[in-house]
Amino acid sequence: MGGAVIGAEFFISGCKSTTTTSQVSDLFDADHVAFLNEVADTILPTTSSPGAKAANVGQFMAVMVRDCYTPADQKTFLEGIGKLDDASKKQFSNKFMDLTPQQRTDVLVALDKEQKEFTTQRNKDLEADALKHKGDNKHKAPELPNHYFRMMKQLTLLGYFTSEIGATKALRYIAVPGHYDGCVPYKKGDKAWAT
Repeated sequence: MGGAVIGAEFFISGCKSTTTTSQVSDLFDADHVAFLNEVADTILPTTSSPGAKAANVGQFMAVMVRDCYTPADQKTFLEGIGKLDDASKKQFSNKFMDLTPQQRTDVLVALDKEQKEFTTQRNKDLEADALKHKGDNKHKAPELPNHYFRMMKQLTLLGYFTSEIGATKALRYIAVPGHYDGCVPYKKGDKAWAT
């Protein structure tokens, strides 16, 4: 039994990378991905295991925002890149990429505090709206924006701990588990399980 593929040249050429620009997607370019890698690596730096940059979490964030976020959240996230740089300039008179590791940490700690306050207020506003319209089945809750840094932090954690590096170097991992053992001894300081 034999077969032929008509248009094989076109079919195979689809596997080649033809982009020579620095554009990673329609939303992100290579500079954005590098920036997101640095933000992620500040959140999860290299310690006894590789950091978030080694797992290319910036690329993961770009794909997730492009493919999974609503247009409103995409806009918030993209504007957040500029806002993060603005926060860096305000606090240290320099762009985020030009800061020292400690300065980057200080900026992100301040933004984390800001996003916690923002999210607390957002949740209070949603609860107040729900109470105001209690029993009104036709009422749709307002779509309040998310905080950009919360999205970056969540994507960093998701991207890192679901990557090969995060699952095998930061967590304990057995590719093919044997049998179920419900009583595994735990020693203080052991890594969490990825599987």
